[in-house]
Amino acid sequence: MAQTLSEQILSRAAGRPVRAGEVATVAVDLVMMHDSLSPSIIRIIEDELGAGQVWDPERVAVVIDHVAPAATVQTAEKQNEVRRWAQRQGIRHFYDVGRGISHPVLVEEGVAQPGMVIVGSDSHSTAYGCVGAFGSGMGSTDIALAAATGRTWFRVPETVLVRAVGTHKGVPLRFRPGVSAKDLALRAARELRADGATYAAVEWHGVEFLTVMERMTLATLSIEVGAKAGIVPPVGIDVQAPEWLRVEEGASYSRIVEVDLDTLEPQVSAPSFVDNVSDLSDLGRVPVDVVYLGTCTNGHYEDMAAAARILKGKHVAPGVRMMVVPASRDALLRATEDGTLATLIAAGAALGTPGCGACIGRHMGVLGPGETCLFTGNRNFRGRMGSPEANIYLASAEVAAATALTGYIAHPQEIL
Repeated sequence: MAQTLSEQILSRAAGRPVRAGEVATVAVDLVMMHDSLSPSIIRIIEDELGAGQVWDPERVAVVIDHVAPAATVQTAEKQNEVRRWAQRQGIRHFYDVGRGISHPVLVEEGVAQPGMVIVGSDSHSTAYGCVGAFGSGMGSTDIALAAATGRTWFRVPETVLVRAVGTHKGVPLRFRPGVSAKDLALRAARELRADGATYAAVEWHGVEFLTVMERMTLATLSIEVGAKAGIVPPVGIDVQAPEWLRVEEGASYSRIVEVDLDTLEPQVSAPSFVDNVSDLSDLGRVPVDVVYLGTCTNGHYEDMAAAARILKGKHVAPGVRMMVVPASRDALLRATEDGTLATLIAAGAALGTPGCGACIGRHMGVLGPGETCLFTGNRNFRGRMGSPEANIYLASAEVAAATALTGYIAHPQEIL
């Protein structure tokens, strides 16, 4: 019988065929730990499990990204403990301040590969689905067990299929001007709602024209509809997928959502829930104080370049602060080499160190009471980026650039 991508990957990891609804113990290919939770994970490994050594230091990655560089003495002390532990363990895949956010970094380094089972101490570990891996976030105890034993368990998820359709101007499957992968993801959240794919896997079809990092936008936002994993079939990109991993005709999907790219408009998620999504044209005039371009969802080179194309030769509106925090060092280097970064800085953007930035509200541009932010990230919960009295709207890098120029949430076509 035909299998979904999740069933294929988990079958390989379990050593037997598995189907949605079954509970399976599986071998893990990679465990990711980041700075915020690593201290607690290390304590569980050493004190509660009594494990002196992780099961395979080649298959554990540690990334300093959530508060990088450290914002307090206490944070610096905890990060130093993590550095010393990683050195003692002989962990080769250790990425320190400035390398960037764990998810794009592990993809750029080739550590995350198609068909892998990857578990991470970050809820947006669904990101690894951008290369056709089964990526899933877990808490400290489960990550500690996986790091110590190389195994974990899943209830094999059902699969929700999101399919992009359309032939804009006769060209199959392309976005309209000013529309991007973020709009597709937000439109899917609008249709599915926050619980529409609870403990399911989301497969994204019809997006072969997207780059790896544009696919990461879709994969990271899969968790915002409750998904256990979000997977884009690994075709159309420069990765070597195993022969056994492919979309199989006749696979069973619990729900199918189609998004017509011919009619898709820029989408905006209004405070304070990700699925509170509407067409930008229905939003009305919303003034902003801060425009923030970054995160593992939309802090990639493609996002900086899209913003720069709109900002080129112009300047951020008076009274608006624009922050740009690249998702990774590689994205920053690429933006430096082709002039994208110079365009952003000339337009008035402030640049942050590659990493998570203010996404979790701990440093590097947190919001004050009463401020309104247009954010290219993945969550707009109350208090997410600082004050609980701030308002956060989610949108694409294109909308962010147009908003920075006008001072209110604006359609990119207003500028283009």
